[in-house]
Amino acid sequence: MFKLVSTTVAVVACAFTISARAANPGENPSVITEWNAIVESQVPATTGPTMPRPYAMVHVAMFDAANSINNAFTPYRVKLNANPYASTEAAAAQAAHDVLVALLPAGTAIYDTALNTRLGTLNSTIDPHKVLLGAQVGREVAKQILQWRSTDGFNLPQTFTPPAVPGVWRPTPPTFSPAGFVQAVDAVPFGLPRPYYFMPRRPPELDSQEYADAVNEIKAIGGDKSTVRTAEQTLQARLWASVNYKTQWAGVWNQVTRNVASQEGLPLIESARLFALVNTTMQDAVQTSMASKYAYSLWRPIHAIQHADTDSNPETDADPTWMPLLTTPPYPAYAGNMACIGSGAARALQLYFGTDAKPLSVTWEGINGNANVTRNFAGFHQLAEHQAVSREYGGIHFHFDSTASQEVCPLVAGYIYGNFMRPRK
Repeated sequence: MFKLVSTTVAVVACAFTISARAANPGENPSVITEWNAIVESQVPATTGPTMPRPYAMVHVAMFDAANSINNAFTPYRVKLNANPYASTEAAAAQAAHDVLVALLPAGTAIYDTALNTRLGTLNSTIDPHKVLLGAQVGREVAKQILQWRSTDGFNLPQTFTPPAVPGVWRPTPPTFSPAGFVQAVDAVPFGLPRPYYFMPRRPPELDSQEYADAVNEIKAIGGDKSTVRTAEQTLQARLWASVNYKTQWAGVWNQVTRNVASQEGLPLIESARLFALVNTTMQDAVQTSMASKYAYSLWRPIHAIQHADTDSNPETDADPTWMPLLTTPPYPAYAGNMACIGSGAARALQLYFGTDAKPLSVTWEGINGNANVTRNFAGFHQLAEHQAVSREYGGIHFHFDSTASQEVCPLVAGYIYGNFMRPRK
């Protein structure tokens, strides 16, 4: 289990406080969770490490739209001089709708229905002029968020061609695809000053005992024919890799956030703030680990084991036939994405609520004849550890890949929490 780490920015890990500002009519917080669930239903699984990006853009837009009216916090990105009597609910819904239409247009009919239903209900319960004012705010904020991210570099593929030497990443079977998501090393983060702002320590040298121990551990527990991995550990690996399960890792953390926001009865602006914090943290966290991958270029367990006779380490033995349980993603090993995402999201939630002790339940939706799977956790960081170690059970990460991420990725949450969406004094 990894430890909570202190951040390098001044943050206060105290329980959230509901804004003293009086709520406007038309502030049903369900608008935030509704659009969050819509994002989850539309984000393609193929987006890989950029999966949190649509969530982050939608929730930054929803927060900035509502906050332009509420004015309880500093903005994440955009602050309009909005009419304080405008409907924050309409603003949030319109902002989410417009961002999604631009990012994931295939679902436009779904977005139109959700928006029209929400605005129609508001028009029948409050002054329609307030609804119109709110929608105008949401539309303008969405426009500015889309402009902000249109040149961030995430849509500019790059190439990575490392030398074929021991210890350095090379394309992996079965597809031997070229390195993916190389743009993470140059793209503009959502909150961090630069992708390498928090850099993991160097991985162990190939001839070290730490390296040998990690290779031999994965060789035993992560292989497709492992005799020491339990059935539960095999299931854990497949759950987080979405093998025969529809639920994606970004969806897991948003599911948790939806549940805890509902349980705590968060008002709209606080719910918007929480979702923006969690999703921008996940995006900048996975970018942090992706950037470190290309900085260190460490090979994956499959090649470390198959070519152990080239690593100059007498404690490792080559097995040319060894294969991992999971298909290896097309990019280097160090540091681990899943460990980074989980430890960052857990820290964001822990900072917001002032505690990690929030019992929670997660359900993975089964497909291809597999039943749904539900697991209970004592708190956010136990869930994050469950996520991290799943990659070791799957044979695609070394243990030190995970621990490196768990050391630095909570700092991402601390930076965003300490520098964005701060309560106004």
